Amino acid sequence: MGFRADGWRVLAAALAMVAAGCGGGDDGGGTTTAGSSSCEVTAQNQWLRAYLDDWYYWSGSAPSPDPAAYASVQAYFDASRYPGDSGVPRDHWSYLQSSAAYQQFFGEGRTLGYGLSVNGIEGTLPLRARYVEPLSPAGLAGLKRGDVIVSINGRSAAELVAAGDFAALSPGREGDTLALEVAADGASRSVVLTAATFDLTPLSVSKVLTLPNGAKAGYLVLKDFIPQAEAPLQAAFAQFRSAGATELILDLRYNGGGRVSTANLLASLVSGASNGGQVFAELRYNGRHAGANSAFRLGSAPAPAFPRVVVLTGARTCSASELVVNGLRPFADVVTIGDATCGKPFGFNPVESCGNTFSAVNFESFNAAGEGRYYAGIAARCALADDFSGQLGDPAEVLTAAAASYLQSGACPAASQRMQPQSVRPRRGPVPVEPGERRGMIP
Repeated sequence: MGFRADGWRVLAAALAMVAAGCGGGDDGGGTTTAGSSSCEVTAQNQWLRAYLDDWYYWSGSAPSPDPAAYASVQAYFDASRYPGDSGVPRDHWSYLQSSAAYQQFFGEGRTLGYGLSVNGIEGTLPLRARYVEPLSPAGLAGLKRGDVIVSINGRSAAELVAAGDFAALSPGREGDTLALEVAADGASRSVVLTAATFDLTPLSVSKVLTLPNGAKAGYLVLKDFIPQAEAPLQAAFAQFRSAGATELILDLRYNGGGRVSTANLLASLVSGASNGGQVFAELRYNGRHAGANSAFRLGSAPAPAFPRVVVLTGARTCSASELVVNGLRPFADVVTIGDATCGKPFGFNPVESCGNTFSAVNFESFNAAGEGRYYAGIAARCALADDFSGQLGDPAEVLTAAAASYLQSGACPAASQRMQPQSVRPRRGPVPVEPGERRGMIP
């Protein structure tokens, strides 16, 4: 399809020279394996200081503390974050994780977990299963979206919501167990899940909906922008075209992001042949490395464009999924329905050192019109709350139904039908990262 990122090879070569020691080369997952020459904490902190001073997006404006004053690499990393200013929030996006977990998720398309996500950040009852990974322990045990979680490991849902504590959903190792009391279909049952490493299903639902006026709309749920999503995406759009779909619904409400290249593929499939070669996203680096600025361009998909696309969004719509919304705006009528997105126009070129992968903000993204900087999130055109019940893609599910209605009438749901979205209520700081979630935007 002719996708390209101008300047990416130059950037990769430059990153490989940032530091010497623990090896070199690219692992295929966007991480350049160069790091500290010693894995002693002070040496790692010294390496990290040099790297951030050079490649961190806010280099020169962020703190650059004494490496010897910190007893752990995590503590030094946290102390080096940009504190924010009147226009830009503090850096709550940069993070580090084990290189094994990073490569497993973004490279192999697998993860360790139970595969159960709940409506935790809303702080409301009932506590529900909002998303279940199909091939996970939770999926194989028959749990489904909308199931009411009565208790987790003996702690009541009310206690967990009051404490905002859902750490039990993130196992430390394979074989850990999670005991649930679940209510569904008028009955309750006990379920014990055993943590395992499982294959992700990044595109879990793809179907064609027939609207009341007879028009057809392609609908898909995309959870992660990883390479394993690309073949299913192309197959889904082929299905939509062959079925005569003239409308499109992208359900990105739980998509935390991933690869810009995969987001570019999705945008190219939406924008069709007529927009091939146009800029989808421009990535801008700090002033020291302006030569690394790059542009991802739309491929020429062999089909007409979808001139209008409905995107279902929420507080968990983040990073590369926000990039799709912003990147398509110059080429289509992008109608967002749901809640405001998380607000992360920044991305990473992850770097490995001593078994950890550092995702420090390296670039900021803009669309072909130079638009970006949606630090408070991208507001929904039609504000409507997710109620975490009903299967995704079911015409009766609240956001799916609102999308179908909009495609028919061109209007948001009447005020009497709306539920107050979370974004209408003041947010206290950034949207928390929930157990099992991955927020990222990497080339």
